[in-house]
Amino acid sequence: MTRSKKNNPFVANHLLAKIEKLNMKGEKEIIVTWSRASTIIPTMIGHTIAIHNGKEHLPIYITDRMVGHKLGEFAPTLNSPGHAKTDNKSRR
Repeated sequence: MTRSKKNNPFVANHLLAKIEKLNMKGEKEIIVTWSRASTIIPTMIGHTIAIHNGKEHLPIYITDRMVGHKLGEFAPTLNSPGHAKTDNKSRR
């Protein structure tokens, strides 16, 4: 089920406060967050947000094409190590 149209998109309060504070000062710095469910809004454009993927924080630069998506979409949680090139079992 999607969020109601009469509600604004979900953005964590601490994240929104940090972005508005930086916009008022006119500064750019990395904002660290664990809120993967937050929606990207136009006031975030031009900022770098470090999104937690379960192990580390990945810095993501927010562009205008990302507006409307969730932060978690840009920080993948699974990374496949692939197959070893010297694996003789897979060549049988």
